[in-house]
Amino acid sequence: MFRWLLLLIIIVPALEIGILVWAGNMIGPIWVVLLIILTGVVGAWLAKKQGLETVQHFRSSMSMGQLPQDTLLDGACILVGGTLLLTPGFITDTTGFLLLFPLTRNPIKVLIRKWVKRRMDRGTITIHRR
Repeated sequence: MFRWLLLLIIIVPALEIGILVWAGNMIGPIWVVLLIILTGVVGAWLAKKQGLETVQHFRSSMSMGQLPQDTLLDGACILVGGTLLLTPGFITDTTGFLLLFPLTRNPIKVLIRKWVKRRMDRGTITIHRR
């Protein structure tokens, strides 16, 4: 797991720099900077909106005595998506928007659930209940 994380930390910024330089040559550096600022502002607004809706859904679920497990996964996706949108770059922005929009977030949540279940079946993730 650590190897994958290390690779991600090295490869993604290198790709982002390459794409930003390429985009700067194609449309101009001023437009790239404005695009980075725009995606940051729109991403922060969208993350706040989605986050508040998720908190309301969480409270509603808890008041009805239901487990908010899907809502917790939504919250985690929104948190990661919002953080990625504040990070300059086209790869991180695309990933961030995919995590923020409910239509694209749902298939990603299915993949996350499958990944966690596989890890639990192998015994590499343990969940403790109280």
